[in-house]
Amino acid sequence: MSQPTERRLAAIVMADVVGYSGYIQRDEVGTRTLFQKLEKNFFLPLSRMHGGRIIKTMGDAFLMEFSSVLNAVTCAVELQMQMHLHVNEAESLDLRGLQFRIAVNLGDIIVEGDDIHGDGVNVAARLQTHADPGGVCISDAVLTQVRAKTDISFEDGGVVSLKGIAEEYQIHQWSKVRTAKKSTALAIREPIALEAARQASIAVLPFENLSTDPEQEFFSDGITEDIITELSRFRDLHVKARNSSFAFKGQRMDATEAGEALGVKYLVEGSVRKAGSRVRISVQLIDVEDGGHIWAERYDRDLEDVFALQDEVTRSITSVLPNRLRSDMSERVQRKSTTNFSAYELFLQGRWIFLTSSGADSRAVNSLERALAIDPNYAHAHAVLANLYAYSLFSLGVWYGDPEDRARKHLGEALKAGQADPTILTLVAETYYWLGESDRARKHIEAALRINPHDVLSRVVYGSILNGAGQSEDGLRVMKEAIGMDPQILDFTKEPMAECLYMLRRYEDCLDILMSWQDPPPHTYGQIAACYAHLGRMGDSENAANMSRQACAVSSDFARYARYHARICQMPEDKENWLSGYRMAGLLD
Repeated sequence: MSQPTERRLAAIVMADVVGYSGYIQRDEVGTRTLFQKLEKNFFLPLSRMHGGRIIKTMGDAFLMEFSSVLNAVTCAVELQMQMHLHVNEAESLDLRGLQFRIAVNLGDIIVEGDDIHGDGVNVAARLQTHADPGGVCISDAVLTQVRAKTDISFEDGGVVSLKGIAEEYQIHQWSKVRTAKKSTALAIREPIALEAARQASIAVLPFENLSTDPEQEFFSDGITEDIITELSRFRDLHVKARNSSFAFKGQRMDATEAGEALGVKYLVEGSVRKAGSRVRISVQLIDVEDGGHIWAERYDRDLEDVFALQDEVTRSITSVLPNRLRSDMSERVQRKSTTNFSAYELFLQGRWIFLTSSGADSRAVNSLERALAIDPNYAHAHAVLANLYAYSLFSLGVWYGDPEDRARKHLGEALKAGQADPTILTLVAETYYWLGESDRARKHIEAALRINPHDVLSRVVYGSILNGAGQSEDGLRVMKEAIGMDPQILDFTKEPMAECLYMLRRYEDCLDILMSWQDPPPHTYGQIAACYAHLGRMGDSENAANMSRQACAVSSDFARYARYHARICQMPEDKENWLSGYRMAGLLD
């Protein structure tokens, strides 16, 4: 029996080089090298930033897909606004004149593996030929969707005939030549409160690791994350989430350009050099609008002073921002829950291993336990360790013998000193959710959001808790808002959205997320098998079930995992929905 064709409505962006054949004839190697750099360093990160993906490159063109029409249009215009910054890096003066034509269309597509086809793609390809060099051409359907939501100005381009397509199309044009508006017109219309917040918006780019040891990458990343966390405590300061900032990690991008792509007014960048018992941190605060340095400082300190140093950096940043920030931002930031540098370094290492291995590397536990051996009152380490143990109930990877009891022990320790810390409260809430205690989970996540309503991870956890309580539509809405705030959210952070879709019996949509996970933990294959089983695609379900068995650790027990998974569902029909999927897939008796 043939599988049904998967179709969906999508925003399609087609970008094509103007006069590509001529460039190839004059400088084939240089042209291909520039095209590859544009893909890796420009098109890929900017499309991801706006929630899109590159489907494929076609010699001289990029095909991209977006679920949001507004994001697709905004990304297309930003690509053209910033293109000159990237093509100017070409060694050949000829190549510095390279331009793209870009088109955006809204239409039906056919999904085949990682590729897409259909009318939506065909029309986008034809519309692209009508765009101005360096401009963006959109269909009338696209303009209808974005007209009231953006200040990007499109001119009437008339009605055109498209090659190979019977229907004529009304088109609309944008280019820098056509409009005198500045790039600030890219800002999306938002409520007045959010417009004001944008004036106090800031992003912290990943600090560069200048240490001779590449293993110290976790340390420079940890310093960056902690500064982001400390800045996020200020309710009047809109701080870009960690994953959006880290999308620029390792890229040689102009700070002003990065700030514009992130949609913030201020940008922090810096570097960390750790050698022996000393650390040097260089930091600068930049006004994105003019690229000017508002403040810069270099700190040479003993490692034991790193906490005071982070406080000083954060306080300096908030004190030099304009008066539109509240005066109390210059007060001393909340202290971390340890003052011991050795414990802090082990904590950073353990947290980094946990996040990058999806909980499948036992070295994370070792590092965190060593941190607590040095400082038994380290609340953040207790919270992460409790979260790790609770997650292991579902990972089908490392089994710690009695992870539930261990998680509860560390939860109590974390809360002794972490009642006012939104990061700890979020970890505690997620841990209680995984332990099946929905009421406690909800109490703590709501407390975290009262302290810091802008935190993306807190919103994702809140959506998970709503989903477990049977409020899947509300949970899905909250998580979509979170991902809208941070399109670069990590793969495993999208899993709660997949579970929402599963609870809503939207198995195809659930599969879209699960199948996009590049390095999934073993339990994900079981969820994929359950989705296929509910869809009646038993061959695919069997293949996924076999992958689950191969990926699981020897000490794992799928029946135990399924029991814990069902426990987080408060509604009997939701429990049975998961269990029946696993049974149909042959993973449960």
